[in-house]
Parts: sequence; C-alpha cells; structure tokens
Amino acid sequence: MQRSVGRRVRQERIISELEANPLLTDQELAGRLSVSVSTVRLDRAMLGIPEVRERMRSMANQAGSRLRSLKREEVIGELLDLQPGEWALSTLQVSREMAFRHTHYASDHYIYAMASSLAIAVIEADMVVTGSARVRFRFPAKVGERLVARAKVGTKKGNKNVVSVRIRVGEQEIFVGRFITVEKECQDKTPVQGRGEASVAGS
Repeated sequence: MQRSVGRRVRQERIISELEANPLLTDQELAGRLSVSVSTVRLDRAMLGIPEVRERMRSMANQAGSRLRSLKREEVIGELLDLQPGEWALSTLQVSREMAFRHTHYASDHYIYAMASSLAIAVIEADMVVTGSARVRFRFPAKVGERLVARAKVGTKKGNKNVVSVRIRVGEQEIFVGRFITVEKECQDKTPVQGRGEASVAGS
C-alpha cells in the first residue's frame, strides 16, 4: 500500500514537472525526483507519456498548425508550442556551425534571431515586422547546449504589441529581450513601408 502511494505521488510529480517544462529528459526527471532513469521510464509508460523526442515532435506539429505570421521554416529553432496572441515556446540546439571561429561560443546573431522570430511568430496576423528591440545578453551559449525560448505577449495598442522573450539554458537565463512588433496589411507587390526604427541595446 505504501509503495503504491509513493508511486502515485511520484507520477503526479512527473506530470507536474513536464507541465512546467515539457522538454525535460528522463535523466533530468530522474535527477529531480532522486530515482533511477528506469523508474522514470516505467512511470512514463504507465502514464502514457511519450519520451521527449516524441513529445517535441507532437508539440511541433500542433504549434506549426497555429502559425500565421511566419512560415515554419522562418522560425529560427524548432517551434514547440504556440498560443497565438499569448505565448510561444521554441528550442534550438547549438551546433558547431553556429559558433564564432575557433571558439565553442555561439554567435550572438543566432540567439537574437531565435528571439526575434519567436516574437513575430506569437502574433496572430498575416504580416508582422519588428519595430524596435531592446535586448540583453546575460551569458554566452556554447556548442552542444539546448536553448529554450519563451515569448509572452504583453501590452497591445492598435497594431503594435509588446513581446518579451527570455532564453534559458537549463535553469540559467542567458538572454532577455523586449520587442515591439507591428502588424501590417499584406498587399501583393507592395513593399512594407513605415517600419519603425530598430534599436538594439545590450548591456
């Protein structure tokens, strides 16, 4: 009886952890729950929760179907979750090709592009551009690390939205950005005009 109660509590904890961060691996869950990886896998099987790669694939398909302002391939990284007009989630694995020459640190423009494209993707409109951005790079990202970005829509005024984007590696926040996105009317063969001046500030 006591053993079944312990299993139920542990499984409830697994559900709670994955709701907060669906990208947790079995190894990470095992570390948080202080149990073996095999125990986590068994609990997952009993709960009907797929492993992280399958979860990511399913999430990406659902998020892609809600995407309106960009094509899926225009989002830098993999779009995993999207609630249009509210929030979005994406991930990016840092590869050797993304690093500065002769270093293992990722080039800043990949991190910025990940954040900027997610800020646009979260807006439910046919044509969205970045009007301005204020960003801060807190820590560098390294080859082999997995970046997780979250975008949240704040104030909306007319055709402008304030979108905050935070990027983490594990529990460490490495980037913070505040984007003003502008919704535009999409007209064939007509260039986008009146775009706000972009200002990027780092500290």
